Amino acid sequence: MGNTNPPFPPFSKVIVLASKSPRRAQLLREAGFNFRIHQMDVNEDFSSDMPVEEVAAYLADKKATAANLEIMNENEILLTADSVVVINNQILNKPGSKEEAYEMLQLLSDKTHIVYTGVCLRNMDKKVVFSNQTKVTFGTLSDHEINYYIDQFNPMDKAGSYGIQEWIGFCKIRKIEGEYANVMGLPVYAIYEELLKF
Repeated sequence: MGNTNPPFPPFSKVIVLASKSPRRAQLLREAGFNFRIHQMDVNEDFSSDMPVEEVAAYLADKKATAANLEIMNENEILLTADSVVVINNQILNKPGSKEEAYEMLQLLSDKTHIVYTGVCLRNMDKKVVFSNQTKVTFGTLSDHEINYYIDQFNPMDKAGSYGIQEWIGFCKIRKIEGEYANVMGLPVYAIYEELLKF
């Protein structure tokens, strides 16, 4: 006999993921959400006066505002997100070269930094914007380890020049405080909790 229970609330809605990130799609897939991808390009500029802890949420909201809600139906919820890596009140973006990636990882070595991921959830009737933070502590990274990681994993598309789900996350990150998935690009726990309210 088939399951006659109604769908569990978060799974009865379709998420429209406005992101090109394969890691965000992977997280939603592994969490069991029903979603589709809508790719769009948005200018990600922000004021230099903005506090670093507000940037990720601002950019997520900016992406959601730029999205055309006409692409959605009443059973869908738009999800936009942006992640920033912050150390010493400085934002580390995606590296523009191997040299820049090396410098970033050298800066992160044996220190604690913060990953902020801003999220906007939006449908025709409601919009929620929030930010989640995770503290990440690296062990000491030798020159050999940094070069190995850059050569083998090519982290040019990653803020802060690393992916926690890769070799460097398993072997060189000593401690995290907060949600692991947040460092990958989506605070799935926090998103799930917000979706329960939609």
